[in-house]
Amino acid sequence: MVRSNHTLECAVIAGLLSVACGLRAQDAPVSPQALAAIWDAEHVSPPLAPLVRHADVEAWLGKVRAATPDLFSLEEIGRSVEGRSINHLWFGRGDVHVLLWSQMHGDEPTATAALFDVFEYVRRRRGEPHVRRLLDRLTIHVVPMLNPDGAERFQRRNAQGIDVNRDALLLQTPEGRALKALRDRLNARIGFNLHNQNWRTSAGRPPKPAAISLLAVAYDEARSENEGRILTKKTCAVIRDALEPFAPGQIARYDDEFEVRAFGDKVTKWGTPVVLIDTGPWAAHEPDPPLVRLNFVAILAALDALATGRVHQADPRRYESLPLNESRLFAVIVKNATIVPGTGVAPFLGDVGIVTTRAVRSDGASRYVELTSRIEDLGDLRVYGAMAPIDATGLTVAPAFDAKARVGDRVKLPEWKGWKGDAIAIGEPSNLFLMRPADGGAYRIEQILSSRREMR
Repeated sequence: MVRSNHTLECAVIAGLLSVACGLRAQDAPVSPQALAAIWDAEHVSPPLAPLVRHADVEAWLGKVRAATPDLFSLEEIGRSVEGRSINHLWFGRGDVHVLLWSQMHGDEPTATAALFDVFEYVRRRRGEPHVRRLLDRLTIHVVPMLNPDGAERFQRRNAQGIDVNRDALLLQTPEGRALKALRDRLNARIGFNLHNQNWRTSAGRPPKPAAISLLAVAYDEARSENEGRILTKKTCAVIRDALEPFAPGQIARYDDEFEVRAFGDKVTKWGTPVVLIDTGPWAAHEPDPPLVRLNFVAILAALDALATGRVHQADPRRYESLPLNESRLFAVIVKNATIVPGTGVAPFLGDVGIVTTRAVRSDGASRYVELTSRIEDLGDLRVYGAMAPIDATGLTVAPAFDAKARVGDRVKLPEWKGWKGDAIAIGEPSNLFLMRPADGGAYRIEQILSSRREMR
């Protein structure tokens, strides 16, 4: 094929740029935007990551292995307290070994879902240059669900009631022992510890949802730097640059205080430097898919940088300059409202801060995610952020005192003396009416907040 002089000139310039950057032309990075577009078109992860169970993981692993047995290898590395398998899948033939583990905490499932999208990406695109170099230069080891008993209950701890991530010294959990044995056998060059963080976690000022928090894990109390820790800082810098186009101002950094009991810290001390990727809140009615997508892009951008060597050119200051994550976020803030508490206390002007927790429930026929909201704070909350801020200037907020009332109805406040229902108070369910004063002492309901919602 004959190329035009202009096309040839562009190709030469691109090659020179690659050489100038210390990379070969065939090592041009795969762009985060391209990875996101691939995820949009090809992902296999379900829309509700919390509903993923051990049986689903086993089925996925079996399907992946059966579809391409020449690409993926699979072994059982242990059993949980209740006898569920702990599985290790690996692929690639490179000299650099990388270890990723997810769902050490059973209620932290986002990365588990993203890992199966990574497997699908590798399976479908194994012949393409950017995947072929992963396979040629890396051997990638994955434990997609380390704590299956916790996942079955959608709880942080294992069936013993132990936080596996605080068992790196005593090794009293079979899950912890399995991970330690795998790390010792592989002695991987770098590890990725994949978690979810509290949905009150914020980034920056004014506070935004910390969609992803990163940590180049310390290996001693002095937070010393060696070659491995410099590598993890540079890897975090790569991830930040990959994710910021999709979540501007929503990438944060964990405090790197050394925790002697924690697996990430001890794995780093044992010789496999660890990057923590912690998934946080996302402001959407269905938050799981965009968060899985961010994990997919983060993992593959990091692996690509390791495979090409581009990671060594990253500036660790891009990681170090990230804002520390904080707990300055509510699910909802009702701002500047006249608050009628329903307790007999006189109305006052202020804000209502609401938090939401997620739990997995079953009605016998199916499992679903239940979101439960409660009032966490009252007063002047201007220093906090919210995934869903509501400007209630000129509105009155009161407990939802009439179960039959709907938006648009005209209502009158009840006699609060002797009121037995919910109140606007710390810890109370966030069942609220947002109302605008109308004629004759009445109010028109403009918005109703409910303390409970289901996702199926």
